[in-house]
Amino acid sequence: MQWKAITAPPDVLPPAPMTMRVQSIGARDYFAAHTHEWNQVVYAVSGVLMVTAGGHSFAISPNQAAWIPSGTVHSVGSFLGAEYRSLWLADHPGGTLSEGGVAVFGVSALLKALLVEAAEIQGQEADECGYFGRLYRLVLDQLCRATPISLVLAWPTSGPLLTLCETLYNQPADPRGPDDWGRELGMSGRTLARKFFAETGLTLRDWRRRLKLFRAIELLESGLDVTGTALELGYGSTSSFIFAFRSEMKCSPMAYMRARAPYGGAAPVKG
Repeated sequence: MQWKAITAPPDVLPPAPMTMRVQSIGARDYFAAHTHEWNQVVYAVSGVLMVTAGGHSFAISPNQAAWIPSGTVHSVGSFLGAEYRSLWLADHPGGTLSEGGVAVFGVSALLKALLVEAAEIQGQEADECGYFGRLYRLVLDQLCRATPISLVLAWPTSGPLLTLCETLYNQPADPRGPDDWGRELGMSGRTLARKFFAETGLTLRDWRRRLKLFRAIELLESGLDVTGTALELGYGSTSSFIFAFRSEMKCSPMAYMRARAPYGGAAPVKG
């Protein structure tokens, strides 16, 4: 299945001082590389986004967002589809996000609620002294408090490794290791392992573990229960999935969803 370039809605105006774009992205849809004169927060209320910006390629889950400063060439897409939310800002929020270039940060429950509300009032009069202004200042305050994180799913750039990662993304239970994939892709397992680490900074084993965490968040937020998620990801038992999730997220899958559901309206998740 080929990727398909899509465009932003034609009626979306530059931020004055804030614009929220709301758009559904289909499977393998993407916005081609482009740049603009304002800052951007890339986010999806559901689904995983693939982002290329600032010389890096990475995936972000629904509990993460990407900060893209003005003038940065970037593209955004999704393998399986996503409910895309693109926040355009005329101003820098300050804080650590404004100190560097492209960054990924965790989206708090409050910031998610503010982004959802910004989408609801988009198109209404931008009264900076009224409700819109208060919402805008709260968004800036939350972004100012945001801290870049390192738990990012890096994405390779070469053709064979892209094939590998796309397959594992769609089939996270696939058990094949470097030697098996090397034979599949026409190289030795050692060469594949070396190239994979060079392009992602992770071994295939570590990358697969991080991928499963990303897919777990995606599946849980779509309403799949914990047992179903564990099976989809190829874990031998529900308890082994819960242990792996807790090791990375410092909480159980149920605790994670309870923390987000009151603000995000996520479907109940059964253990």
